[in-house]
Amino acid sequence: MANLIELIFKSDEKADLFNFIGELRQFDHRYLLRNDILLAFEEFCKAYEKPSSYSRNSRLSRLVYYTQEIILETESICLVYRPKIAKQEIYRIYEDLAVEALTVRELLDIRDDFVDHFHPEEGDVFEIDLQPFYDYSPMIRDPKNIGQGMQFINRYLSSKLFQDPRQWLDALFGFLSIHQYNGTTLLINGRIRNQRELSDQIKDCLSFVSRLPDTQSYEEFRFELQNMGFEAGWGNTAGRVKETLGILDELIDSPDDRVLEAFLSRIPMIFRIALVSIHGWFGQEAVLGRPDTGGQVVYIIDQARNLEKQLKEDITLAGLDSLQIEPKVIILTRLIPNSEGTKCNQRLERIHGTENVWILRVPFREYNPNITQNWVSRFEVWPYLETFAIDAEKELLAEFQGNPDLIVGNYSDGNLVAFLLARRLKVTQFNIAHALEKSKYLFSNLYWQDLENVYHFSLQFTADLIAMNAANCIISSTYQEIAGFPDSVGQYESYQSFTMPDLYHVVHGIELFSPKFNVVPPGVNETVYFPYSQEENRLSSKINQLEELLFVNEDSEHIFGVLEDPKKRPIFSMGRLDRIKNIAGLIDIFGHSTELQKRCNLIIVTGKLSVFEAANDQEREEIERVYHLINVYNLHGKIRWLGIRLPKTEAGEIYRVIADHRGIFVQSSLFEPFGLTILEAMVSGLPTFGTKFGGPLEIIQDQVNGFYINPTNLEETADKILEFITKCEENSGFWEFISKQAIERVQNHYTWTTHTKQLLSLARVYGFWNFTSKENREDMLRYLEALFYLIYKPQAKSLLDEHMQR
Repeated sequence: MANLIELIFKSDEKADLFNFIGELRQFDHRYLLRNDILLAFEEFCKAYEKPSSYSRNSRLSRLVYYTQEIILETESICLVYRPKIAKQEIYRIYEDLAVEALTVRELLDIRDDFVDHFHPEEGDVFEIDLQPFYDYSPMIRDPKNIGQGMQFINRYLSSKLFQDPRQWLDALFGFLSIHQYNGTTLLINGRIRNQRELSDQIKDCLSFVSRLPDTQSYEEFRFELQNMGFEAGWGNTAGRVKETLGILDELIDSPDDRVLEAFLSRIPMIFRIALVSIHGWFGQEAVLGRPDTGGQVVYIIDQARNLEKQLKEDITLAGLDSLQIEPKVIILTRLIPNSEGTKCNQRLERIHGTENVWILRVPFREYNPNITQNWVSRFEVWPYLETFAIDAEKELLAEFQGNPDLIVGNYSDGNLVAFLLARRLKVTQFNIAHALEKSKYLFSNLYWQDLENVYHFSLQFTADLIAMNAANCIISSTYQEIAGFPDSVGQYESYQSFTMPDLYHVVHGIELFSPKFNVVPPGVNETVYFPYSQEENRLSSKINQLEELLFVNEDSEHIFGVLEDPKKRPIFSMGRLDRIKNIAGLIDIFGHSTELQKRCNLIIVTGKLSVFEAANDQEREEIERVYHLINVYNLHGKIRWLGIRLPKTEAGEIYRVIADHRGIFVQSSLFEPFGLTILEAMVSGLPTFGTKFGGPLEIIQDQVNGFYINPTNLEETADKILEFITKCEENSGFWEFISKQAIERVQNHYTWTTHTKQLLSLARVYGFWNFTSKENREDMLRYLEALFYLIYKPQAKSLLDEHMQR
């Protein structure tokens, strides 16, 4: 940055920088974010008649492009520049163009000052700095490798095995010695007393099993292996045992990261998994579309179902069937007494199609029954989580008949409970955020006090800091979720430094280069979402009914709009009605283009279409906005709006019915952390247009298997859709080509089989890492506990006091 400014100062662009700063001062507001800055520069170039090459290739344009925010001060500007992913620099530029570099602490003071909460005296604000706790840990160096923590740890550990073989082989021997299931020893027994004997016995055992037929069952030679010191867990056949011991033998003789990963992936050490998701209506029927639920129920149930399937396969391959081991997965959530006809008031519910996957519901303790008897928003659950964790611990131990082997938190509240449980039970903790509210609500930390009565961000952001730093592993769906893109900040990156005026400053909140981060995208349920061309698997008895529902039926309180020409190509979208999902924005795009209206119908499916059904003000506002836009653009006869909740199987079939009509799917979210509906549409065969803001950028390859859109640019988005439709009309095979590419993209990269295999590999690798490394996490965990008791609990107590008055 300093070099870039120096180059600007030495060129004719110095005057342009001076003039551009002057133009910024014409703005009504003094805190400008990247979009504001880019628009201001675009207007500057027009006003000063700059050539188009200047706006793209000048030094000043580069400075502007990588500037994330500008704060206009009285005699200077403060500028936050992000030249690289996960790296920011801060500068103050004075009116005479003198420049000084600023520290993060100085930036946080400036932000406080901006909202009139300036603390001029040193030590006047609580400061959170977690950087020292990462100083002793190995770190990823290259930003492009952020999110590949498991590969990094495997390389690091294998190098340690090579550099200091005795110490690390002792640790490996110790690790193999601890595995058991319900008191039954696994892998090695007392006949092998140290790592030297282990190495020798491996070679003897390999010699023995090599003489057996590869298909011979483990049960037929188990006693011979026990005499050599090897218990169950190496394989179910002689061939499998030979492979596993061969990998271990190679690892001991010539350490290699790929060999280490291959060996750890076979260790039977995960049998009981707790998935924690607190705030939603969590069930299998009549819960989708409920407030704050979104796709979390679908994601977690599909994940749990596939985890059981993979665990059973792993147990069989390890040769543990004779021990009658039954893997168990429990989804821990809250019990809601007033469940409104759902099963959310039942303590235990088995997941359909599984043998041992359960929803375990634990109630919040009774404080004010008017609150705790009912559903509680994710913004309001905070006072109940500590006691929930205490009660849930007893329930989990009873259901598992022992400790879980892995606890996976979901969302901010579930991650905090996962931290509390893992801390007490000394179990590996994984976090999955799905979405971090801090990125969704602009200035949410800066103006937290103004928003506190609704959103309680002081609690949420504190919970996020505690849980994400405590976690052994953080799973994200995309790279951008962690570290963003070259021109935009990632969700976790936004926690690196921020201020909550009058509460605390975060100087260093999370280490993005930590190997705890891993990108593991979810899959789609292949029994529900599959290509429209698979006629043999489709719901033939429902297709005609869904056709009528989507295009023809008139007599229903859950349908608004009659299509003048149902044969026109359908533009389809499905989602809940909130500001971020931006269903109304798609109607705005459609209404903005008369050409789209001539050639297409717009069909949307949401949970509701009446303001009387709205669960909150935001949903009510979106419903009113939809009706307003339909009337303003006079879209009657061109739009069909279904306010229904469909069973999952019928929701899957709807995508395929739209594909039968050669329709398209448009996902118009203002921000999308991942994009599960995009996967569902693509694997069904629908050409898909997805928002460029968030995860869809990593799912879709633009112009190859789908298309990016900027839903805030109505004309540009309409033109992209029209361009595709024109190509389809000119080339009858173009729709089928994109459809096929979309299907292949999902089937090759986004399956639950791939997801669960990666998740379990991570659990084994991080279990080994925690056991063998000298990393001392206790000091960090103590620090995080202090944050919990000093900041979180007093804020939670204040919210509880408020709840008691309702």
